[in-house]
Amino acid sequence: MAQTSTSSEQHREIASEQGPVKVAIVTVSDTRTPETDVNVAYLREQLAADGHIVAEYRLIKDEVDQVATVLDEMIESEARVILFNGGTGIALRDRTFDVLSRKLEKTLPGFGELFRMFSYEQVGAAAMLSRATAGVYRGKVIISTPGSPAAVQLAWEKLIGPELQHLAWEVIR
Repeated sequence: MAQTSTSSEQHREIASEQGPVKVAIVTVSDTRTPETDVNVAYLREQLAADGHIVAEYRLIKDEVDQVATVLDEMIESEARVILFNGGTGIALRDRTFDVLSRKLEKTLPGFGELFRMFSYEQVGAAAMLSRATAGVYRGKVIISTPGSPAAVQLAWEKLIGPELQHLAWEVIR
């Protein structure tokens, strides 16, 4: 188990006193429908279990204009954290990373690095194909993960869930 610093523990404690975090979820997929979007179902369940609020949800195609438009819409919403899933690979249709990476004002390189490290434990060297990323854009935390249910679950359990309140607090303090 990783040892945490006193200041990180203090920050998490302060952040936990800020109440529920409002989160937007964006699934980027050319094949899923709202009924077959298992990622939003999983994330809704996890957020609710932790006392957080799903403020917005969108399901879009992996098109540059749709990713850019939904990002702008979500930035104007009440959400403090925006979770994208899908479109982070290297296939021709994978465009989410390209749009988001051009917009991020501050990047969190550790998110992608840690995600790929944890992913390596599950899928081996194929983890290098992921362009999972995170950062800050216009005062909101943006997190982008691959769209596979296993990747969304891994990102939530190992990275996002444990630090959600801390991330949401840090960006506004």
